[in-house]
Amino acid sequence: MKKKESSLPKPASKLEFHPVTPKEWKDLVGLFGERGACGGCWCMWWRMTRSEFNQKKGEGNRKAFKKIVDRGEIPGILAYAGKEPIGWCSVAKRDAFSSLERSRILKKVDEQPVWSVVCFFIAKPFRYKGVTIALLKAAIEYVKKQGGKIVEGYPIKPKTKKFPDVFANTGLASAFLKAGFKEVACRSKTRPIMRYYIYK
Repeated sequence: MKKKESSLPKPASKLEFHPVTPKEWKDLVGLFGERGACGGCWCMWWRMTRSEFNQKKGEGNRKAFKKIVDRGEIPGILAYAGKEPIGWCSVAKRDAFSSLERSRILKKVDEQPVWSVVCFFIAKPFRYKGVTIALLKAAIEYVKKQGGKIVEGYPIKPKTKKFPDVFANTGLASAFLKAGFKEVACRSKTRPIMRYYIYK
């Protein structure tokens, strides 16, 4: 049965955005679902060593992520359509994501302090509707309020048009471009490093 037009997802321009605090934890859990967004990740992939991640995959990662929220750190931003949480963007200072520095492709470009956007998760009915771009713009505003000068991302530049959603969790380069980011390094044909300069 087809949905009525009035029940279809609202456009990205109507979304609201909230940094995740203990108050938003239940909403985040509701969005991520039993799989913790993807395969028990709970957005801990970039914060751990591979062995630690695999050991804690699932419930262990959920507990580790909740500890971050409970101690007052803001791990990212939720997008809401009305009262429904429909999108997530992980954003924090780069040094919160230890995996970046262990990556040959994503290691530091320079010594400038940056905030990193490392992951997205969008509810299925809201994908391909501009939510990632809207979340990027919300992340820029959030970093600006924290006094940050540079927002950095590590999107995928796919070789083909057909690309599984699960492999695009760092976002697509096209979305970053539309949000005003520019490529500053590319050590891999499919994985550029992109930046948005709030202040130079």
